[in-house]
Amino acid sequence: MTSNNLTGLFIGLITFLIIGLFHPLVIKSEYHIGVKSWILFFIAGIGSAVASVLVKHMILSIILGVIAFSSFWSILEVFQQKKRVEKGWFRLIRKKAVNLLRQPLRDYCKIMCNESKRPKRLDLYLVAHKHPPHKPN
Repeated sequence: MTSNNLTGLFIGLITFLIIGLFHPLVIKSEYHIGVKSWILFFIAGIGSAVASVLVKHMILSIILGVIAFSSFWSILEVFQQKKRVEKGWFRLIRKKAVNLLRQPLRDYCKIMCNESKRPKRLDLYLVAHKHPPHKPN
């Protein structure tokens, strides 16, 4: 085998590992920081792209380019992760859950004052308004 064939396999393996690393990074950053973590991915993407252009070593330049575009793709994924959390597919931090439920509870209290429109159970009201009750950790 020539070194070019092995270089291609090496770059493919590194790309696979980088993409695999960014998946849990997106989940953890959205969990702990929220959607504002997109700024970190943007900075990492710009830094990696600039470094990719400046580095003379071909393989390192390719790896930095993969990191740059994985970072840029992660910006989109952070916002998609927020939607997945709202659907209940991923855990929600308790502080975020309180903020998410605050408005429906205000609406519920307004309805409670009007006896004719009162829902029978709070959990059914929240589910009907796309705010499923969250189980404690």
